[in-house]
Amino acid sequence: MSYLVKDFMIKEVNTVGHDETVLDVSKIMATDQSYKGYAVVLKRGKPVGIVTERDLVNKVMAKNLDPAAISVNQIMSTPLITIDLEDDLLKASKVMQEHGIRKLVVKRDDILYGILTATNIAQNCSDYVDKSVKDILRWTPFMV
Repeated sequence: MSYLVKDFMIKEVNTVGHDETVLDVSKIMATDQSYKGYAVVLKRGKPVGIVTERDLVNKVMAKNLDPAAISVNQIMSTPLITIDLEDDLLKASKVMQEHGIRKLVVKRDDILYGILTATNIAQNCSDYVDKSVKDILRWTPFMV
């Protein structure tokens, strides 16, 4: 049994249109009850990028730009780094490490299914390690 992305991803994802303003996105993030701190950017219903709080700070606030005058597609992180529903958490953590990111969009065939964060992986890491150790110990007597 592996730990699959689909079992640990967040299924309710903040989304915004690619032509919305940064101000609109920041309002969505500010009123989000579960405080996700990001929004997946959609163009014609397909995920094309992601905007995070880091993007807002580094690309807008630090440059003293007007968030009402800038569209999301100007600051979104793209190309979108994604993972498939059926991939496991180990692969997801490797992808995050390779790209220096903390959020992975879960999609298949341009359909958005959810998002997996480094926090999701960290919260389930000990269970994954415990299971792996038990599997190794279970097969050790047969390997000697």
